[in-house]
Amino acid sequence: MASSASAQAVRESADANGALNIPANPTLFGKSDPNVRRATAIVNGEIVTGTDVEQRLALIVNANGNKVGPEEMDRLRLQVLRNLIDETLQIQEAKAADIQIGDDEVNQTFERVATQNFGQSVPALEKYLASIGSSAASLKRQIKGELSWQRLLRRNVQPFINISDGEVREMMERLQASKGTEEYRIGEIFLSATDETQQQVRANAEKIVEQIKQGGSFVAYARQFSEASTAAVGGDLGWIRLGQLPNELAAAATGMAPGQLAGPIPIPGGFSILYLIDKRQVLTADPRDAVLSLKQISIAFPKGTTEKQAADKAAGFASMVKSIHGCGEAEKAAATIGASVVANDQIKARDLPGALQETLLKLSVGEATPPFGSIEDGVRVLLLCGRDDPKVDSGPSFDELQQQMEDDRVNKRAQTYLRDLRRDAVIEYN
Repeated sequence: MASSASAQAVRESADANGALNIPANPTLFGKSDPNVRRATAIVNGEIVTGTDVEQRLALIVNANGNKVGPEEMDRLRLQVLRNLIDETLQIQEAKAADIQIGDDEVNQTFERVATQNFGQSVPALEKYLASIGSSAASLKRQIKGELSWQRLLRRNVQPFINISDGEVREMMERLQASKGTEEYRIGEIFLSATDETQQQVRANAEKIVEQIKQGGSFVAYARQFSEASTAAVGGDLGWIRLGQLPNELAAAATGMAPGQLAGPIPIPGGFSILYLIDKRQVLTADPRDAVLSLKQISIAFPKGTTEKQAADKAAGFASMVKSIHGCGEAEKAAATIGASVVANDQIKARDLPGALQETLLKLSVGEATPPFGSIEDGVRVLLLCGRDDPKVDSGPSFDELQQQMEDDRVNKRAQTYLRDLRRDAVIEYN
């Protein structure tokens, strides 16, 4: 509408002057009609439209809490176009290999995504996607691309990957020898680069790092930007030892704390961004996997409570907590000052905030944490009522380790496979 109004104003002005100056190929400024599908690229004869790009872009923007600036939006739009081109090539290659992904299979996966990832029914998810500017068709297309590529790799790559029993036994011996050393769960975003594109790719990687540090979703960026096959799982490499990583990545990961980001890191073939999800000791029980039985005792402050009033009430609360001798007395003691009690018998220590993890794991049964909270949230303590310590991890089985090693080699071959498809493709940009 804005474009039409502007054009009308220009036309009236031109008529008044008695002369028209209309370019042969005008560029219209303003919001485009979402119902008009315009080709953005043609991949081996198959059209990728502007609507395809915008609907896929909406998913990424939503995953990042809609906190994407105009400059970042333009860069994301170009990346989404590249992703859609790769996705098209993958679907085309699967079709050429007589691999068909039926609508029933796509719909079943879509239903699983709706319930497991979004906690919604299929109609509710379809309505939600439309409300953010995306569509069920866009997400189903992404699902079809991922299923096609996975099936193709199982057909054309995996059968030719051979991990001998000797290699697996050697790796198991290394695991046993490294018992007690640290093991890392790492997320990676890999961006390929040539000598000609190195500077541009590095700048792109730096912008991704900046966006993630500002609250962007690492998983969302990994799914859309990473060129490794782990992009489908948000870049998650699983549990690995640093020795399994290239030297450049191992050096960067050393000393990282969970939640930290590193990169971009130059490696052969491009750049990597690492995110440390968690770490633990190899073949050693992690205390944070202990299952705790807790009782939370809390009091709330009425609206308008002053700091002094809150401090006095908190002091009485702390005194009451000290008088408790074991979880059996929690309810009775809490009732004396009007505190509430909530129990949870199946919570892992690692699922609690870091500061509380450390405190609770040092407590004996029947002891409580120091009071914590605020005037707005009230004051509370956690009472430790029981603790089931984790069993010592015996490490992956022979078959599990063999599968991990095969997956790693398949991932490397997959990157080469996709590069070959890009190289041989006929792509026209509009």
